[in-house]
Amino acid sequence: MSLDGKTAFITGASRGIGAAVARMLHARGVNLVLSSRSGDDLGLDGVLARASDVRDADALAALCDEGAARFGGIDIVVANAGVGAYGPFLELSPEHLDEMIDVNLKGTLYAVRAALPHMLGREGDVVALASEAGRRGLPYEAVYCASKFGQVGFTRALDHELRERGIRCTNVCPGGVATDFALDEGRGRTSDVLPGMMTAEDIAEVVVFVLERPRRFRILETAFRPVTEGSWG
Repeated sequence: MSLDGKTAFITGASRGIGAAVARMLHARGVNLVLSSRSGDDLGLDGVLARASDVRDADALAALCDEGAARFGGIDIVVANAGVGAYGPFLELSPEHLDEMIDVNLKGTLYAVRAALPHMLGREGDVVALASEAGRRGLPYEAVYCASKFGQVGFTRALDHELRERGIRCTNVCPGGVATDFALDEGRGRTSDVLPGMMTAEDIAEVVVFVLERPRRFRILETAFRPVTEGSWG
């Protein structure tokens, strides 16, 4: 299915998976409405980019209103913004606990809620960048898993609610991705874990694959991880 002329709203779009998705969709003729804390337009022509935090529902709604007015509506949401922190549950700071729930879970709810009024009456897609951590409980990732399980559950339920209105909802659940996600000091992840992980472009290709499927069928979930990753299932 051609994506040319469609309009996509992407959160966390300035780097990593979000930036890779934006570039691949732009190359396919998709109009882009990009949300990130920096407001980076990635140097792409004809893109609407605004500095906005997914924890700010009003800012996301204003951005989607602006994007829909410029491009005539919204067809695709890619809820990508996310944060992580790892370690024993009792050692996790309250700040990181709140941040993961607010960004990963509530940020997804806010992003979809902001875009959905501009999608109704059009055939469209909601894609949540979830995680393998949203499919199984992993040690030292309790709160991250909680936020991602919530994201997965929301998207699965929303698919039932929206499929008769022509909107498909998909969870994309990768394993480890070699980005700077959670490498900041105090987040429990170091750069030595990156070799062997998948690239942001690997994940973006799966997102585009989902979006390009014929409208006669839907993909509820994709789950994949590098062959070098762990032995947990």
